[in-house]
Amino acid sequence: MKKRITLKHIANQFDVSIATVSKALSDSYEISAKTKEKIQQYAKEHHYKPNSVALSLLNKKTKTIGVIIPNIMNNFFAKVFVGIEEKATEKGYSLISCISNESYEKEVKTMELLKNGTLDGFILSLAEETQEKEQYQHLKNTINEGVPMVLFDRVTDEIACDKVIVDDFEGARNATNHLIKTGCKRIALISVIDNLSVGKLRAKGYEKALTDNNITIDPKLIVKIGKREDFETAMKIVLADKSIDGLLCLEESSAVQSLEIVKRMGYHMPNEMSIICFTNGKLPQYVTPRITTISQHGKYIGEMAAKILIDRLEGEIDAPFQTKVIKTSLIERESTKRI
Repeated sequence: MKKRITLKHIANQFDVSIATVSKALSDSYEISAKTKEKIQQYAKEHHYKPNSVALSLLNKKTKTIGVIIPNIMNNFFAKVFVGIEEKATEKGYSLISCISNESYEKEVKTMELLKNGTLDGFILSLAEETQEKEQYQHLKNTINEGVPMVLFDRVTDEIACDKVIVDDFEGARNATNHLIKTGCKRIALISVIDNLSVGKLRAKGYEKALTDNNITIDPKLIVKIGKREDFETAMKIVLADKSIDGLLCLEESSAVQSLEIVKRMGYHMPNEMSIICFTNGKLPQYVTPRITTISQHGKYIGEMAAKILIDRLEGEIDAPFQTKVIKTSLIERESTKRI
C-alpha cells in the first residue's frame, strides 16, 4: 500500500520546518514565491491531502461541533438538527452528532467521548433522565474546561451558558385561550413529559389561561401519564367524564393516540371534542381530522443555536451569556372550531 504523504515528509524533502510547508500550501505571503511554487508543485505531484486533525492542532481550532439530541424520533429534534446542520455548513463547520436516548449516563459518556476528540463546542438538549436526576456536573466540567456550549429547548438555570428556548409557557397559554374562545368549557391537559422542564412550563401556561378566564383549576383534569402506564386505559378513565370537551396534549404522539380513542368513543370533532398539541410534526398533519398544533419553529431554533455558538467561537460575541426565547405559532386545523 502506498504510504500517505505528510507535512513532515514534505518538510524533510526541502529541509524546512513543518510550519513553513503549512504556510506555503496556504499561499502565505510570509514565504517566498520560489519556495511556495516548489512546495506546492511537489505536493500536487505526490497527491498530498491535508490532515484536518493535524491542521486543527496547529490552528487550535477544529471547526467541528458536537451535537447531542435526546430523541431523534421526535420530529421537533429532527427539525432542530436540520437547522444546526444548515447553519454549520454555511459557516464551514462540521458536526459530530450523537443521541442520548433520554439517558443521563449516555449523555455523560457521550460528552466525555467527544471532548477527548477534536471539537470546538457543544450544542445539546438535556436528556429526560438528566433533568429528572437534576445532575449537571458533567456540563459544568465541560464549561470549566473551556469548551463553549449552547443548550436548547430543555435547559437548566444551573448551567451558565448560551441558551435557545421556546416560549412554552406562552404557547400553552395561547392554545388554552384558543380552546376557551371556541367554546370549550372543560379542558383536560394530557402530559407524558411531566419530568421535563418544558412539560412543567406548558402546564403552568395552561393553568394561567384558566385563571385569566376565571375558570377553576381542576386537578382531575391535569392528567400525567407515566411511561409504565397504559395510555389508552388512562385516557378512557379520564374521558369517562363526559363534560370534558377539550384536550391540550403536551406532545404530538399523545395527541394522535388521544384522537383515535376519542373517535372510537363516538365523539364528533370538533363540535363535541377539540384537540390541540405541541408540536407541529408530520403525524398531526396526516390523521383525520388533522390536529391543530403549536409550532415551535424547530429549524429556526437549530439555526439560532449554531449561529450563537459559532459567533462565540469566532470572537463575534464577547458579551455575557444570552438566552434567546423563540415565540410559538398556532397552526389551526380541523380538530378545533373556528373562532
